[in-house]
Amino acid sequence: MDQRLDQRREPALNVPPVVVMLLAVLAFIHAVRVWLLSDDMDRVLVWSLAFVPARYDASALTDGILPGSPGAEIWSFFTYALLHADWMHFGFNAIWLLAFASPLARRFRAARFLLFVAATVAAGALAYLVVHAGALAPMIGASAGISGMMGAMARFAFEPGGSLDLWRRDREHADHIPAAPLFAALRNPRVITFVGVWFGLNLLFGLGSVSIFVGEHQSVAWEAHAGGFLAGLLLFSLFDPVPPRPPSVDDGPSIRRG
Repeated sequence: MDQRLDQRREPALNVPPVVVMLLAVLAFIHAVRVWLLSDDMDRVLVWSLAFVPARYDASALTDGILPGSPGAEIWSFFTYALLHADWMHFGFNAIWLLAFASPLARRFRAARFLLFVAATVAAGALAYLVVHAGALAPMIGASAGISGMMGAMARFAFEPGGSLDLWRRDREHADHIPAAPLFAALRNPRVITFVGVWFGLNLLFGLGSVSIFVGEHQSVAWEAHAGGFLAGLLLFSLFDPVPPRPPSVDDGPSIRRG
């Protein structure tokens, strides 16, 4: 009877404080832009914090034109994720952030989680820079970091008892189960399906557009999403405090008989 009462008292939304803080910061920044800054001030802020590939192209002659240079060449690898095009853009990212950041923050704890987000955000910017070298259009949004969280979740959420193991999930320990080795995870049919569907949907949505300024549009930066996702998938072990699952016989290479 006591056990049932404890289960009833369990909060429906167990969101770690660091995730709440991150959402609050993103919402505050966008609210300040919308309600307090003039259009001219907002443009200066966006061009100072957004990621602009043209900053790194000497032939683009952007010195003195783009606000924030040369410091923005460094900080914009991270600060672009603090900005959103509109409330719909923020709301969409906030929903996905709640879904994927919460399990990861419970697993990593606050400091590791924030470092992980910074790394995947920077990886998204780097991927965008490689594909769009010299482009003047600014990139904004937290999607690369959220994509990194999705890539990291693929490393442990599909394991037996993990967050996405609907049949054998242990709610209390689902976010702390040992992760599979990388190559073992990539042989898991559920992980392969998840990765394939993720890339397919991003390519599909990449054909759309998202508004940054009134009357102006920028294509969805699916390349940044891909960079963040791959960084989360590949760099997960560097941040994971949970000892990895020991390789099993099934994880090894198949034996060929002559």
